[in-house]
Amino acid sequence: MTAKQPNSRHCFVCGLENPFGLRIHFYETAPDEVTAHFTAPEHYQGYPGILHGGITAAILDEAAGRAFMGTDPATSTFMYTAELRIKYRHKIPIGQPLRIVGKRVRRKRRLAEAFAAIYDSQGQLLAEATALLVDLPQQPAPEERERLGWRVYPE
Repeated sequence: MTAKQPNSRHCFVCGLENPFGLRIHFYETAPDEVTAHFTAPEHYQGYPGILHGGITAAILDEAAGRAFMGTDPATSTFMYTAELRIKYRHKIPIGQPLRIVGKRVRRKRRLAEAFAAIYDSQGQLLAEATALLVDLPQQPAPEERERLGWRVYPE
C-alpha cells in the first residue's frame, strides 16, 4: 500500500511554494504508518555537514502528525502538537538520503500519540520522537483547504 498524502503551499516541511521549506512528500506505506525520503541540502546544516537540530525536530513533528492525517485532502485530520519528546541518537548527515517514518501509537477522543523516526540509508536510527497530538478544535472548511493549496500534487 502506497498512497501519497496531500501537501500545502506554504508549510515549512511540506509546502511546495515555500522558498525556505523542505518540500517533503509523505506517503502512507502501511496501515497507521507514513514514510518520506529526504536528502538535506547544505543550507539546513547546524555544524558543518550535520543537519540542524531544529530542522530535525520539524521533520519529526510533521511525520508524527501525518500518521493520523490520511490521504484524502477533503477528509484529512489536522492536529497540533502539544508535546514533542526527541532523542537525537546520531548526527544526521547533510547530502545523504534519509528515510523518515511516522507511526500511530494510540488515539483517545481528541488526543493521539505518535512515534516518528529518521533513519540513514543503511537503516540506522538517527533520531526519534514521541508526540502528543490534539485535534484542531475546528477542522478547516473545504474553501480554507483550497486556499492553503491542500491537495495531492503530481510528482
